[in-house]
Amino acid sequence: MMFETGAREKTFLAVGDGVGSLRHELYEGSVHRTPIRQVVSFDREVSGPSGACLPHILLLALFTLGAAAVLALWLGPGLVTARLNPTPTHPSGPLAEEATSLHDTLRIVDLHSDALLWDTNLLEPRGRGHIDLPRLVKGRVAVQVFSVVTKVPRGVNLHANAGDSDQITALAMLQLWPLRTWRSPLQRALHQADRLRRTAARANGRLRMIESRSDLSGFLAGHAPGDGTVAGLLSLEGAHALEGTASNVDLLFEAGFRMIGLTHFFDNAAGGSAHGIEKGGLTDFGTRLLDRMDALGMLVDLAHASPALIDDVVARTTRPVVVSHTGVDGTCPSPRNLDDGRLEAITSTGGIIGIGLWPDAICGRTPADWARAVRYAADRVGTRHVALGSDWDGAVPVIVDASGTDHLVDALLNEGFTQEDVVRILGGNTLRVLRESLPR
Repeated sequence: MMFETGAREKTFLAVGDGVGSLRHELYEGSVHRTPIRQVVSFDREVSGPSGACLPHILLLALFTLGAAAVLALWLGPGLVTARLNPTPTHPSGPLAEEATSLHDTLRIVDLHSDALLWDTNLLEPRGRGHIDLPRLVKGRVAVQVFSVVTKVPRGVNLHANAGDSDQITALAMLQLWPLRTWRSPLQRALHQADRLRRTAARANGRLRMIESRSDLSGFLAGHAPGDGTVAGLLSLEGAHALEGTASNVDLLFEAGFRMIGLTHFFDNAAGGSAHGIEKGGLTDFGTRLLDRMDALGMLVDLAHASPALIDDVVARTTRPVVVSHTGVDGTCPSPRNLDDGRLEAITSTGGIIGIGLWPDAICGRTPADWARAVRYAADRVGTRHVALGSDWDGAVPVIVDASGTDHLVDALLNEGFTQEDVVRILGGNTLRVLRESLPR
C-alpha cells in the first residue's frame, strides 16, 4: 500500500466539486488528490468587531467547529477510502467466450488486500474502493488474504524511510478506533483481526475464517464457484507490530494471523525493508521470530523485504515462502519489484510470487500489462510459482477491482497461457502452498 508524501496533520474544511467535505491534511499530496476550490483552516485567527459582537462570534465559531466535527465523523472515513482507493473503470468490449467460460469455473485466491484498514461494511455492496463480498463473489474469488497495516511513515516513498513517524494514528482517530490503537501497532493489528472475525460472525456463512489446513479443506469441500461464499485468511504487514517482543507472535497467532510480512516501508527489529534506511538482512530477533513462526505453522511473506533480508530468509528456511504482492524488474524496474535472482530464490523454497494489480508494479494500466509481468515471471521460474497479489484497497489505484477478474483471465489467455496455467496462477498455486504450510 502507498499513502501520501510530505503530509502534515491539521484538519481543514474543503469546499469543492459542488459539495462541502471534511478532510484531514494527512491526505494532502496523495496521488489521488481532491480538487479544492477553497480551503478554510479551522485554526486561523478570528478577526472582527470586539465588545458586544464577540460572544456571537465565539458561539458561531463553536457551532462551526461542532458541525465540522460531526461531518468529519460521518463523512470522513468514506471520503478517505474513496479518494485513496479509486474504483477502476474496467476495459470496455466483450471478452472471449473461452475466458468467460473458464472464469465461471475458477476458485481464485488473492494474496493481498488492505481492506481491513478502512471502516467499511465488507458484506454489502459499497460502491467505492476495490473489494466487498458481492464483488469477490462476482469475481470468483474463493479465498482472500486480508493483510493488516499498522504503521506507515509520513513522506513515504520507495527509496528510504525512517520509522519515526506514522500516518495511521490520524486514520485511527478519524475512524473512532479504540484509544488503545492510537499509539500501538500491536493493538491496531488485534483490532483489525477482531473486525474481520466479527464480520464473519454476522455473515451467515457467506464469509469464513481460515486458520488451518482442515479449515481450508472443509471450506473448499462445500464451496462452488460463485455460490456466494468466500474464505478469509489474516496476514500482518510488518513485524514492527510485534513491538520488539517475540512472544507477541503467539498473541497474533491466537487472534487468527497465519502469515506475517517481515517488513513494510521501514526497517524494523526483524530485518531490513527494501524502502528502509539500512536495508539490512535478518537480525537475531528476526531469526527467533522465524523459528517461532515455523513452529506455529505461520507463513513468511517477503513483500517489501530488502534483498539482503530475502537472501537471509531463503538461506535459513525449510518451508515455502511467499511474496504476496510485487512486480518484476524484468518488465518494470523498481526498488519495489523483484530481480531475476530473487525470483529464483523465492521459488527455490517451493514458494509463490503474487503479481500486483497497481500500475507502478507493472508499469502499465491494463490487464495485458499485468499478464506481461506474469509471463516474464513464469518464463523464469515456471507457472507453478506465480500467483495473484492484487493490493486491493491498498491506497493505490488498480487496473481491476475484485469484480473484474474475468479481464485477468482473458489477458492471460491472450498472453498464450493454457487453461491449466490460468487455473494454477489464479488460485491453484496458492492453495497448494496453503495446504502444505498452514497448521493442521
